[in-house]
Amino acid sequence: MSKQVAPPPLPLIMLAPNGARRTKADHPALPMTIRETVDAARACFAAGAGGIHAHVRDEDEAHVLDAGLYRELLSEMRAAVPQMQVQITTEAVGRYSPEEQRALVDAVMPEAVSVAVREMVPGQDTSQDTSEARAFYQGCLDRGIAVQHILYSAEDLERFFDLVGAGVVPGDAHQLLFVLGRYAADQQSAPEDLEPFLQTMADRRGDLRLDWAVCAFGRRETECLAEAVRRGGKARIGFENGLWNSDGGVAKDNADRVRDLVSALRQENLMPA
Repeated sequence: MSKQVAPPPLPLIMLAPNGARRTKADHPALPMTIRETVDAARACFAAGAGGIHAHVRDEDEAHVLDAGLYRELLSEMRAAVPQMQVQITTEAVGRYSPEEQRALVDAVMPEAVSVAVREMVPGQDTSQDTSEARAFYQGCLDRGIAVQHILYSAEDLERFFDLVGAGVVPGDAHQLLFVLGRYAADQQSAPEDLEPFLQTMADRRGDLRLDWAVCAFGRRETECLAEAVRRGGKARIGFENGLWNSDGGVAKDNADRVRDLVSALRQENLMPA
């Protein structure tokens, strides 16, 4: 395997301000429009977030993989917060096929994108026809599009390593996101949920260069993310995953969530003052 140029490093803190499912019925400060998303990103950048994991919504506030809306968001972000990394999502939410997810990336040509392994290459059989997925990942590598592989379980991480070994996912430098609590009871995560991911990564990473982060659903989001940074990872935070600060109270807005995490990290000297 030839050594590739690693993608730009993930920011220590990446904002996930809205996700695909929550609406203003869940929290009035949850951004739905492009303007609201950009405003949230600006406030969160000032609070300490270096990037945004971006979803766009249609006029009915539904999650959509719409190339035009993403291009508009990227343009607005470049004007408003040019220092902030912008990663678009390809999340399927049971609505979009792998073909539609790949077509979105081809149409938008973003600098960064998140792709769930279980959505892009479903199943467990590495002998299945993976030619389209292989071409997609190779195309992203060739065009300098940073792919963060979304992994919902240690089994997903095993699958990722199998795909790298089979050459479906090319290269030796990769970005990963470990998702804690998505399929737990009441979508509540705990710091110990990170252990299976870390053990699998230690067992199988070999010479791969892995830039990894964590997102965590539920009321212990800050605690889980602080543990990830403590263990050498990074954090993705925001109303996509949790509405609560570490004191148990509901956050005022996404920037309030970022400030809560920054405070926790600075207490342990885990980020610059």
